[in-house]
Amino acid sequence: MTRYAGNPQAVKALVRETEVHRDVYIDQEIFDLEMQHLFHNTWNYVGHDSQVKNVGDYFTTTIGAQPVIMVRHTDNSVKVLFNRCPHKGTKIAIDGCGNAGKFFRCPYHAWTFRTDGSLLAIPLKKGYDQTGFEGSEAARGMAPVRHVKNYRGFVFAKINDAGPDFETFFGESLSSLDNMIDRSPVGKLEVAGGVLRYMHKCNWKMLVENQTDTCHPMVAHESSAGTAVDVWKKVSNGAEGKRPMAVEIFAPFVSPYEFFEGMGIRVWPNGHGHTGVSHSIHSDYSAVPGYFEKMVAAYGEERAKAILDEARHNTVYFPNVMIKGPIQLLRIFRPIAPDKTLVESWTYRLVDAPDMLLERTLVYNRLINAPTSVVGHDDLEMYERAQEGLHSDGSQWVNVQRLYDPHEMEQAVAVTNGTTEWQMRNQFRAWAKFMTMSM
Repeated sequence: MTRYAGNPQAVKALVRETEVHRDVYIDQEIFDLEMQHLFHNTWNYVGHDSQVKNVGDYFTTTIGAQPVIMVRHTDNSVKVLFNRCPHKGTKIAIDGCGNAGKFFRCPYHAWTFRTDGSLLAIPLKKGYDQTGFEGSEAARGMAPVRHVKNYRGFVFAKINDAGPDFETFFGESLSSLDNMIDRSPVGKLEVAGGVLRYMHKCNWKMLVENQTDTCHPMVAHESSAGTAVDVWKKVSNGAEGKRPMAVEIFAPFVSPYEFFEGMGIRVWPNGHGHTGVSHSIHSDYSAVPGYFEKMVAAYGEERAKAILDEARHNTVYFPNVMIKGPIQLLRIFRPIAPDKTLVESWTYRLVDAPDMLLERTLVYNRLINAPTSVVGHDDLEMYERAQEGLHSDGSQWVNVQRLYDPHEMEQAVAVTNGTTEWQMRNQFRAWAKFMTMSM
């Protein structure tokens, strides 16, 4: 029986001011509607243009459940196409990346398409003479995603006409991307170090919520990060001096509640927000020799200091992306099923910056986000326990009430206590908005 399709009021009723119904995490119909509406009405990160440096380079990925191809066209622009032949529906590209040359060729019947998707040639084309083929949908070639924006190398796309334009959707939240990019002395990033992929048996929204949940690190990570810190204290015998990079990375995860309260959270419209307004777990990393001098030469001392003093922790870009500006890392939470999420962790090189910065990024990613990580497994266990527990009939609602302010919806942008669940409420308000926008 259909409960939610075609019923926007029923969908909106799943999100209350301080509670969220369990169906948003466990219901197959809701998941299907997310794929049909939420991910079509919002701007989604597709990839970085450094992944398609040369004409003909392509990268395959998904927007929600839709397979797409990001490709460098002959005019040097970046296009995003649906990964589907308009003839029989065959996927055009199955490799993660490659170079198509001057055109894509369908492996089924050898139809060919230019890298902007337009139809180039059909074998035995005379078979379509006087059939009205020129007016068919297939004649238009591979369908492009209608709305694409390359923002300083980061490529975003929106499938539907519904929903705001790029600048309206992201607004001031783009300052986090700007800060990550500006950490390069030449204001440029490139994907480096490969990608880590890690399957989780839970709903994708649990991972998004967790990015600004600052009341769990000192609890969930005590046995991992806390143990690493304890071991270091024993082997160093309390001696002062430089801590190993791994210890610098682990130690802040078990900071007390007061640390996270003081760091603050900033909330933006449309579900975006970030932790780490005044400081973060990345604030006290050791200085990298020669880096500040390069930044001063590029930006001047005042601007360089302002860029590097901004130590934002996790910036959530709704619906399913998080970036860490200070260590140039991006995570995508890809929905596979109501109880299955593929997490991708991508790392970036600051062009013209010391290599040690990339080394720290890669070490962080492997220690925290890899399938073989130390810290990441703590979170995974909590997600999977929650996914199982939500099927309990003891309660059908999830609480997101911490530091609730009845007037918070009146504020477009807010900076508040670092342990609030305001950003989670912000995400679910956006969820209800974009889920029902095209129903």
